Amino acid sequence: MAERSFVNEVKLLRSGAGTPLHVEGILAVTKALLESGVAYVGGYQGAPISHLMDVLGDAHDILEELDVYFENSASEATAAAMLAASVHYPLRGAVTFKSTVGLNVASDALANLSSGGVQGGALVILGEDYGEGSSIMQERSHAFAMKSQMWLLDPRPNIAAIVNTVKHGFALSEASNTPVMLDLRLRSCHLQGSFVAEDNVRPPMTITDAVENPQRDLSRIVLPPASFLHEHEKIHARWPAAVEYIREHKLNEFFEGDVDDIGIIVQGGLYNTLNRALELLGCSDAFGNTRVPMYVMNVTYPVIDEEVLEFCADKKAVLLLEEGQPDYIEQNLHSILRKAGVPTALHGKDLLPMGGEYTTQVVTKGLTAFLEQYSAQLMETQPSLLLPAENPASPFAARVDAQQVQARPPGLCTGCPERPIFSAMKLAEKEVGQEHHVSMDIGCHLFGINEPFNLGGTTMGYGLGSAGAAALNPKDADRSTIGVMGDGGFWHNGLTSGIGNAVFNKNDQVVVVVDNSYAAATGGQDVLSSYGQAETPNRRSGNPIERAVRGIGVKWAKTMTHTYDVAKLKKIFVEAFTTETEGPKVIVAQSECQLNLQRREKPKRAKDIAAGKRVVRQRFGVDADTCTGDHACIRISGCPSLTLKENPDPMRTDPVATVIDSCVGCGVCGANAHAASLCPSFYRTDVVINPSWGDRTLGKIRSAWISMLSSPVERRASQYEVAA
Repeated sequence: MAERSFVNEVKLLRSGAGTPLHVEGILAVTKALLESGVAYVGGYQGAPISHLMDVLGDAHDILEELDVYFENSASEATAAAMLAASVHYPLRGAVTFKSTVGLNVASDALANLSSGGVQGGALVILGEDYGEGSSIMQERSHAFAMKSQMWLLDPRPNIAAIVNTVKHGFALSEASNTPVMLDLRLRSCHLQGSFVAEDNVRPPMTITDAVENPQRDLSRIVLPPASFLHEHEKIHARWPAAVEYIREHKLNEFFEGDVDDIGIIVQGGLYNTLNRALELLGCSDAFGNTRVPMYVMNVTYPVIDEEVLEFCADKKAVLLLEEGQPDYIEQNLHSILRKAGVPTALHGKDLLPMGGEYTTQVVTKGLTAFLEQYSAQLMETQPSLLLPAENPASPFAARVDAQQVQARPPGLCTGCPERPIFSAMKLAEKEVGQEHHVSMDIGCHLFGINEPFNLGGTTMGYGLGSAGAAALNPKDADRSTIGVMGDGGFWHNGLTSGIGNAVFNKNDQVVVVVDNSYAAATGGQDVLSSYGQAETPNRRSGNPIERAVRGIGVKWAKTMTHTYDVAKLKKIFVEAFTTETEGPKVIVAQSECQLNLQRREKPKRAKDIAAGKRVVRQRFGVDADTCTGDHACIRISGCPSLTLKENPDPMRTDPVATVIDSCVGCGVCGANAHAASLCPSFYRTDVVINPSWGDRTLGKIRSAWISMLSSPVERRASQYEVAA
């Protein structure tokens, strides 16, 4: 169950030639794949490309009609290896995953693929998530294109341009027998725009045709001496073929301006940002009618020497916008210009930051510095975003005292089943009197490093939570280390790289597998162990994680099927910390992701309420008269629905804990209070909507009973009030 359904939108994928479509970028890419005659598609979800996988999953009927094979791959390496189908057969194939982290995993397969080359078009669609808001290390995909000589497309953020780039990507791959990478920035993936559809194309050769007519070419297999010849082929055949195709089909774009002695070279993906900066300075309009000539590199690798020289000819200076570091393109352009003896001054990282996202503010500042030096008369306005932050007119001026703004680190959702895991771990550490080194992993559980848990010292990659603690395994230590991974990371590579490695090396670490039934951090996609609704005709799910780890030699393994029982989970942790069993101890902490649960239950509950059916909703609260105000419950939980309010007792000034309306009734706050022997101030309330006759009768009886018991107290209190 993904976080968003495209069941209605995918109907547009059937649109025929001449139909105008206004869609999101991800849907446009899918339509372009179908119009290109793609034969197979695979991939691994990850922001911002997850929705492409979701669209393909929802479009399974259309894919089957066209004989297009699609699968959710076990990892990025699995997806990349799928492209081997295009080595010997004229099959067009596409795979997708998240930028550099996906390329890290897939690099071995892609290197072999690029070495032998392809016969059918092979397209790797990358979701480039770069900048301050990114969830990954700040690296670029460009290095992988250079390393393995795969052409890198970086189209303008324009729906029609993206659709055309997908089609050209396949054709370029086939023309040069080289895999092609298509870089889609975050904004491009979710951009809304229009293009005119063409008919979907059934692949000329299907996967079935290939299987029933096997082919083999020894020269395409990466073994010596062929692997040595592949290097020469890359340089002397594939590169010239790619350059010829790019120039012939004008994949890169030239835009003329009002001046001819300066110019701007920009990565395609940054075009919209650049044009906005020019617009703010009065050098362009919203439609891209620029006054400064531009060379838009929709292909950022290979760099086309002839086009660079043509653009820079007779110009005194050119500004290059290249986001991120190292400055691969800038170095390349310097080499091209200097070898050709062209005196044009090339500016780039000297006027723009070496690293970081090129936002509109960043680009406007660099562009201003460039124009002030070479053509100041072009600038007609001075936008307020260029003012210093201390100027009240600046949009970046502080509106409140920074010390008054409380830091809000990212955390787990309300009702998240992972919160009680870390609460139980902290309580178990307190009971055994030992703190542990905790190696964290990629996923929602990584938020355990923040307050209030403050657990975790490292994170080395998806599924590497256990492996990240492998070296910390001395036999004379008085405690073990803890490795954490999610169910998605476990099936990605944690089973072999982490737990299998620990079994083989007799590592005594405690491994916690957080099993929330989905790849929750990427939108709730199903994994191998998903249970409930995950079973489909084309997939087999519901495979227990505990059975898998026992199958590779783990002797001590326990599955906790309800993580909200903090006391029971704490006992399991204590047992794992103190057992004498040799080898890794694996705790599978299993409860469904609350977001997916609520996505399923809220519509159902709303439908039942509208139909007049009896619905019971559990809510938890805090008795303000009992609460002591020490807030230990908050420090051990951190639930967003557990917060503070003013103390109703005028004799006490400390605020008391309270549960707000976002509560989903998971009960962790009360379970934590019980397991940690905190105050007994938590209570549970059953909110009955559309109550039955029995509910109303029981409510009247309870009200009468409470009134009868409390009336003597009320009478005595009223006597004191009268006397006063």
